[in-house]
Amino acid sequence: MTTATHEETLGFQTEVKQLLHLMIHSLYSNREIFLRELISNAADACDKLRYAALDNDALYEGDSELRIEIEHDAEAGTVTVRDNGIGMSRDEVIANLGTIARSGTAEFLKQLSGEQQKDARLIGQFGVGFYSGFIVADEVSVRTRKAGSSAGDGVEWRSKGEGEFTVADIEREVHGTEIVLHLKEDAREFADDFRLKSLVRKYSDHIEVPVRMPRVEKARDEEGKEIEGSETLSWETVNEATALWTRPKGEISDEEYQAFYKHVAHDFSDPLTWSHNKVEGKLDYTSLLYVPGRAPFDLYERDGARGVKLYVQRVFIMDDAEQFLPLYLRFIKGVLDTRDLSLNVSRELLQQDPKVEKIKSALTKRALDMLKKLAKDKEAYQTFWNTFGAVLKEGPAEDFANREKIAGLLRFSTTHTDSATQDQSLADYVERMKEGQQKIYYIVADGFNAAKSSPHLEIFRKKGIEVLLLHDRVDEWLMSHLHEFEGNSFVDVAKGELDLGDIEGEEEKKAQEETAKAKEALVKRVREALGDEVQEVKVTHRLTDSPACVVLPEHEMGFQMRRIMEAAGQTLPEVKPILELNPEHPLVARLEEAEGDGFGDLARVLLDQAIIAEGGHLDDPAAYVKRLNALLTA
Repeated sequence: MTTATHEETLGFQTEVKQLLHLMIHSLYSNREIFLRELISNAADACDKLRYAALDNDALYEGDSELRIEIEHDAEAGTVTVRDNGIGMSRDEVIANLGTIARSGTAEFLKQLSGEQQKDARLIGQFGVGFYSGFIVADEVSVRTRKAGSSAGDGVEWRSKGEGEFTVADIEREVHGTEIVLHLKEDAREFADDFRLKSLVRKYSDHIEVPVRMPRVEKARDEEGKEIEGSETLSWETVNEATALWTRPKGEISDEEYQAFYKHVAHDFSDPLTWSHNKVEGKLDYTSLLYVPGRAPFDLYERDGARGVKLYVQRVFIMDDAEQFLPLYLRFIKGVLDTRDLSLNVSRELLQQDPKVEKIKSALTKRALDMLKKLAKDKEAYQTFWNTFGAVLKEGPAEDFANREKIAGLLRFSTTHTDSATQDQSLADYVERMKEGQQKIYYIVADGFNAAKSSPHLEIFRKKGIEVLLLHDRVDEWLMSHLHEFEGNSFVDVAKGELDLGDIEGEEEKKAQEETAKAKEALVKRVREALGDEVQEVKVTHRLTDSPACVVLPEHEMGFQMRRIMEAAGQTLPEVKPILELNPEHPLVARLEEAEGDGFGDLARVLLDQAIIAEGGHLDDPAAYVKRLNALLTA
């Protein structure tokens, strides 16, 4: 039996007492975090002994198998966490456990130098993790002895976390530290084998030191029944004790990468690709990023859970660390492990830190490079694009610095294939541009068929000029932030004046000017007949088969975006379209010959038809039908 001698009761400093009360009741939002903190401290103690033993092997005292053990007693309501690490002397117990925010890690690091310090896998950033035990316990006992000291140098520390603690000298045969939590009544759920194992696997699965728990086994007779009194105790290692991301890439197989993805992403399918990277220098971190093969159910919820799993030196800190990747890359899964971050005291929240932004910038570039590499496999990238393309299209608006990179990853439908499948890159488009073409032309519509059949494409099809067919809801917003690609500006064919640049010859332009001059009288009559319904009327050369089309001013919001904004409850100022007439069309020739009310009715029918062809909605559909019927029966 342990006999306590030289026992003394000491008080926490007043400020420490207040801070301890605050920490126990307010600092940690999740009670189960206590086990993570105690295991982290135990792992630190094992690390310290390992490094100290490099110079003095006798410190192991014949027990060099470093380990952490967890036991519980449901009847007594206790949980015990012990390690065979470095342990503490009496002075260290008083200094470390009697003072908030003091751990031996900082002093220990000062004693290391060079490569030793670089390799030391230490946490101990705050030294308050130990006190998290008081969240679930109304009394905590610590028994410890420093490695290399005699059995009589053991120390016992006891406190109820209220205002004082007791320290006594004890006999302790083994070195290391044992912490006993006397659980509160409402925390007895933690004195459970399954509960403790699940917490170890959740938070400390990748701690390098093995975490063991006792397992009682009974012998069985020939019929398979358990034999009473045959119980034997063995120790089961609960954690994996290996962090895949810390191993060299050359030692990890594709099957291991895929299996790890399924573990971290809770996904049953294989990832499309991954990127494993270790950075050393001003920043020191390891990242393992994955592109999933299928979309999560909450992909389009911008406020949903997202981000990588954050570890600090193998210890799990948070599940969805969203600060390290922009929103448009919210489908990326993976792990970030670093010791360079400023966490808050409870290690649950990241503080504002320039390092976070630097790591975010680096991980964003890493993720985009990973997608660029994936794009070389056309089939795999098409799978990615069909799943996550609409989300990636949010990128140019959110990430100005990487706009050109993101643009290179975008895929579109175009008139080159006339297929709804978005499989053409902007690089493909530029490569196919006609001689003299300096712009990338596109059209935005509510659906693929509406885009493909738009009257605005008629002149482009005639001249063999490719046009991007944009039919996703996000496309107009995308194009408002994507201004050029490889020096070629983007032009919406449904807005402003049509300029085909050097593709049109001088003779062709001269003929168009003469036609416009010849139709000035018609244009004036139509403008007067339509009044405030249009902003302007003009003849156009962009049409070959349709009699008329409506065009918006160059910098005006498009019809599709207006409908989205209005559906969201936004009130937008009215915009009157520009009506453009095809001087070569029979209906325009008939309009030119019409007189009286017939002229006004036919002009309005042409305007309404142009609006319908654009995917717009008429203010008075019944009036349109009435006018059309009158013209058909005339």
